[in-house]
Amino acid sequence: MTHGNAASLAPRRPDWNLIIPAVVLVLALALKGSTSVLAGVLLGAALLGGVLTAVHHAEVIAARVGEPFGAVILALAVTVIELGLLVSVMLGKHPEPTLVRDTIHAVVVLVLHGLAGLCIVVGAIKHHEPEFRTQGAQAYLTVLLPMVSITLILPNYTVTSRGPYYSGPQLAFVSVSCLALWLAFTFVQTIRNRDYFKPTQQREEAAQRVSRPTSRATGISLIMLLLALVAVVLLAKGVSPFIQTGVAAIGAPSALVGVIVAAIVLMPEATTAVRAALADRLQTSINLALGSAVASIGLTVPIVALISWWTGTPLELGISASGSALLVLSFMMAIITYGIGRASLLSGVVHMILLAMWLVFLISP
Repeated sequence: MTHGNAASLAPRRPDWNLIIPAVVLVLALALKGSTSVLAGVLLGAALLGGVLTAVHHAEVIAARVGEPFGAVILALAVTVIELGLLVSVMLGKHPEPTLVRDTIHAVVVLVLHGLAGLCIVVGAIKHHEPEFRTQGAQAYLTVLLPMVSITLILPNYTVTSRGPYYSGPQLAFVSVSCLALWLAFTFVQTIRNRDYFKPTQQREEAAQRVSRPTSRATGISLIMLLLALVAVVLLAKGVSPFIQTGVAAIGAPSALVGVIVAAIVLMPEATTAVRAALADRLQTSINLALGSAVASIGLTVPIVALISWWTGTPLELGISASGSALLVLSFMMAIITYGIGRASLLSGVVHMILLAMWLVFLISP
């Protein structure tokens, strides 16, 4: 018997990425309202499975459409997951007015220092000094810096409403501004200056030699992505009380809830970004990392502001003075890192140390 015949007779492995969304959706409906520890463990495992599966199918679609559209699709998928977790807490029995602030703050720091820093370290160790386009990286920072400033820092200095809160009209204007910045950036990224976000010529030619998913595979992934996102949003409502209870049980600051939410949201995308850095595609890693932060603020703030207005839930946005100082340091370091067009092992290590510093001061302010 030939090897070909043996292969044809071998049992076909199930494609778990096609099965998991349905399983997750069933669990989300079956365990709705459960409060037992076992239910919490199952819901948490299902949530992680749904998130990983959603991002897998987003990756398939991204591979089909190519850069920079792929990064936009992944960022949108991650933002939907983030919104599901945030809204579930805002509309839950124990809403936390600081959760949106803490999550956005955590996403920015985890992206600037954790994800980007790790990708730079990995890329520098394996490929010495991988290159990326400074125009694209600087474009991300151009919109990210004002977004972060008006969302997390400026609320502490307004006089119409005592900080760290915006008045209704101020919050509406800031929300529209964040959305406008995201739309302007997306237009530049996908239409006006697409070349800024593509891999360098050598990397682009290598990427083009990799076979793209078929139209059929892409269509299936699109359906599975939508199903997985629906399941994740439903699961978020069941998981969020367990996260809040667990953080309170260990006596940690409530801000840790936002860090956990941000980590869950960014975990699968972080895996994709690190794999890209290992494959000498640092441009893709930067697009994924910084794109997540831009979409997180540009889309999350307007939607949660609308929910806050509709429900009458106050939205506390301003961060502490120490947090503001670390954010300023973060962007100063990012401007240096992304201004040279090459990954520096030293700058990557500095980013990782700044991440550790932020975590220490978060847990022990």
